[in-house]
Amino acid sequence: MSVDVYLVFDGNCREAVEFYAKVFQTESPQIMTFGESPQHPDYPLPEEAKERIMHTRLSIDGSNVMFSDTFPGQEYIQGNNVTLALVSHSTDDLTSWFEQLKEGGKVDMELQETFWSKLYGQVTDKFGVHWQLNFGE
Repeated sequence: MSVDVYLVFDGNCREAVEFYAKVFQTESPQIMTFGESPQHPDYPLPEEAKERIMHTRLSIDGSNVMFSDTFPGQEYIQGNNVTLALVSHSTDDLTSWFEQLKEGGKVDMELQETFWSKLYGQVTDKFGVHWQLNFGE
């Protein structure tokens, strides 16, 4: 299991990740936009979301740092834009951690299968810490 830092931006993620790649002399980031993700026919993607970054990452001196933009309409508060991402090979562990972290907290996205993971969820715990739980092969 690893715990990674996830930084969230409000439409300027591409600028930020390119800046950090230059500062830390990393590889060029592979960027996935919301527009490149599989679309659900019942939920059309707003035009203003298509170029926003859904996910990218950098390896900075051995640490995995991930980045994304908020989805249009989501609240963004500078300073609260950091989450901890738990990546595990155990669905049992992920389910247990999610259930415990949500006690007294708030579920931001139920633990579920997504197009990138067989199990993924988001929760803000009772202390206000934002967590992403993700199954990793």
